[in-house]
Amino acid sequence: MKPEEIEARSFAIIEEEAGDHGLSPDRWAVVRRMIHTTADFDYLRSVRFHPGAIAAGIEAIRRGKRIVTDTQMARAGIRKSYVHRFGGSVECLIAEPTVGRVAEEAETTRAMAAVDAAAPMIKGGIYVVGNAPTALLRLIELIRAGEAHPALVIGLPVGFVNAVESKEALTTVDLPYITNVGRKGGSNVAASVVNAIAIMAAQ
Repeated sequence: MKPEEIEARSFAIIEEEAGDHGLSPDRWAVVRRMIHTTADFDYLRSVRFHPGAIAAGIEAIRRGKRIVTDTQMARAGIRKSYVHRFGGSVECLIAEPTVGRVAEEAETTRAMAAVDAAAPMIKGGIYVVGNAPTALLRLIELIRAGEAHPALVIGLPVGFVNAVESKEALTTVDLPYITNVGRKGGSNVAASVVNAIAIMAAQ
């Protein structure tokens, strides 16, 4: 089978097994791709959407705004052809030498220092967190302080320490977000959300 045939068959299986999920077509497009990436149907129940999240993401991509990720893995998983056609870019600052120096001097994590460095770049753009709860918590601090103005935050950090809490905190921010309840997440899942939105932007 060709790759596109495998994907189509996978989506057909997901549709059949998901049954009457009750999600709107645009939200289902996102959740279906998350399930496709993970084979985990728990996302049917655990995903949380701000009412304006998908529209904000589509608008940001169509306007060519930056997408910044917390990991190189998330950056690698995003289908950049859909972003580039609108003049946008996908970036990750975690490995930047200046970020490393700032993190060392401030005795903080690279993930947090990368958020600080990205804050001026993401006005009207999308910040994607698939790994580090500390990155999401720092981003929330900057948003509340009026120092970061993304159009959409995709917050899907994975793990046992502060992953749950950081995602709960994101749902209290007055700004479009897509997140989930619980420990599950990851860079691949976060990238799949961007891909779903980018495909909708291109259609």
